[in-house]
Amino acid sequence: MKSIFGVILLATLALAQQLPDVGLNTIQMIQRQGYPVEEHTNVQTSDGYLLDLHRIPYGRNNAGGGSRPVAFLMHGLLSSSADWVNMGADKSLAYQLADEGYDVWMGNARGNTWSRKHIIYNPNRDSEFWDFSWHEIGSIDLPTMIDYVVGVTGQQQVFYIGHSQGTTSFFVMTSERPEYNSRIKLMIALAPIAYMSNMTNPFFQLLSLFHNTLEWVLGFLGVDEFLPSSDLFTLIGQIACNDESFVQGVCASIFFLIGGWNSAQMNQTVIPVVTTNAPAGSSTKQFIHYAQEVSSGHFRQFDYGLILNLIRYGSFSPPDYNIQNIRAPVGLFYSANDWLAAVVDVHQFANQLPNLALRYLVPDPQFNHLDYLFAIDVRELCYNRALALMRQYA
Repeated sequence: MKSIFGVILLATLALAQQLPDVGLNTIQMIQRQGYPVEEHTNVQTSDGYLLDLHRIPYGRNNAGGGSRPVAFLMHGLLSSSADWVNMGADKSLAYQLADEGYDVWMGNARGNTWSRKHIIYNPNRDSEFWDFSWHEIGSIDLPTMIDYVVGVTGQQQVFYIGHSQGTTSFFVMTSERPEYNSRIKLMIALAPIAYMSNMTNPFFQLLSLFHNTLEWVLGFLGVDEFLPSSDLFTLIGQIACNDESFVQGVCASIFFLIGGWNSAQMNQTVIPVVTTNAPAGSSTKQFIHYAQEVSSGHFRQFDYGLILNLIRYGSFSPPDYNIQNIRAPVGLFYSANDWLAAVVDVHQFANQLPNLALRYLVPDPQFNHLDYLFAIDVRELCYNRALALMRQYA
């Protein structure tokens, strides 16, 4: 047994020398890149969750100079603030924004690695902790974090950039709490998800068939928490996905299965860095809510079943989100090979938005759901266009 752990330890040390960001969290990666970083912890929501935010107040070469425009970045499902720094200073969006003169803030939704805290409930033993979907992230977490950022910076408006669930939760916030539209200069939606009936992701297609079968869902997804991150899971991912491993292609396939296949844009050597911080944890209810969207064809609140819907909503079906309430300018960045944000679904949503700033189809027919974070050419294909749009709203 000792010899096995010795081999694992040696493999981990060798991998760390090859890829210095392996084993580092968000704060440590930012520090290693030479950028200033702040950790703002235990920002309390109205229902008792404690959220952590990470901040890069300026770039490596532009310190000082007074107040800066705020860019608030929000991660997707099973993710964290690490998404925005995983690819290093030459690729990751957080660094690019800081070097462009933005005050960069990165949120962490309830239930992920950084925000797995509550003033009453213990996530390891209390089911009540996990009784949320992306509805609560949008209607409670995002307003709480934006209020905090506004209070710290004194900036009354922020640029909001979200990926995947980070777009869904924004659309929830601005439809359910429309007063927050005035806090947004511009929203950049990377892989926007609202309508989902045409998505082609096989996992969510399967889940949509069984989401009402409680026993099957709990057995397949977990009772409360979906795919919690653990030291063992992280270690397996780091070792199995290193450059010398013959199963690296399989590891890449697991990631591609989530959002589509584009091996030309996937730098496989970064996978051990990504698996250091992902999956970062989420509730099973977040997945079920998305499965309901696939099945119903609606962009609407969580479906609790006929009786509970009647008690909670006053109707047998959950209410649709009022897209007309989303008054902030929104730029939609989408792609033809995205298995979660289908082009036809994005177009349906875009046609209902009252203040569409841009509809941008990424000029790579193979660009997929995860390429917005990890593609080799993500700056040229996506980020540069996003920053150009932000300059128009500065």
